[in-house]
Amino acid sequence: LMFNIKDKNLYFVGGVVRDELLGIKSPDTDFCYVGNAIDYALANFGTNVVKINEKFGTVRVILSGKEIDIASTRLEVYPKAGHLPVITKIGCSLMEDLKRRDFTVNTLAKNTLTNEIIDLYNGIRDLKNKKLRVLHDKSFIDDPTRILRGLKFSVRLNFELDEYTLNLQQEYLNNVNYDMSYHRLKKELMDAFNLDKKEVYEKFIEQKIYCLLSKNSEMPVGNYVKLNDFKPEKQYIWLKYLSAFDLSNINLTKKEKQILKQMAELN
Repeated sequence: LMFNIKDKNLYFVGGVVRDELLGIKSPDTDFCYVGNAIDYALANFGTNVVKINEKFGTVRVILSGKEIDIASTRLEVYPKAGHLPVITKIGCSLMEDLKRRDFTVNTLAKNTLTNEIIDLYNGIRDLKNKKLRVLHDKSFIDDPTRILRGLKFSVRLNFELDEYTLNLQQEYLNNVNYDMSYHRLKKELMDAFNLDKKEVYEKFIEQKIYCLLSKNSEMPVGNYVKLNDFKPEKQYIWLKYLSAFDLSNINLTKKEKQILKQMAELN
């Protein structure tokens, strides 16, 4: 990994470690500092610090001409299921920090000084078995957008949800709490469907993930037919897959509404 910064408390974390072990290129590099990342960055990189977020304990630094984000280890709680978590402690242990993540394959960490891989939640075993497994039973209740993240990773990495996780997902989808952060939901919908892969759409239907969208969400009829006729700009690809669903809970921009209108006319 290209950044030459070494510190016993600094770790590569999550997707970048997962992808390195899978031998694929990672879209981003995440760093995690055991302790307060802001203090660490100010002491070590001074004028190269370009952005600080006190509340989340994150800091952005320019190194070798690239912007990198370093997050402090942190503890979070979900006072309200489905909404953003609240940070209760900055600078907790690595184990506590990794525990708040979505799937075991995203809990891997690699020490920048020793290159040792830290695998506290059997992430490597799940990588080998190509399985996505949540860390605890309330994972989807706390953050239902993890269901969409699971969908995205399963297609991008060619993994499957393990049986236990699939059951938890089904339980949640049978009884969705619609009081959730739709801002987050929209972001994850975009991430998953902008992959522009038919499998994302197929799993979305097959596993009834569309139930997340709204109480009135049902399977559209005659789906996928018109998808190939419409080629929106890259960042709007997600809309062509979801145009037949009830998106009334999602805050759409003017441009997004316009695209949906054009698609409706095509139909």
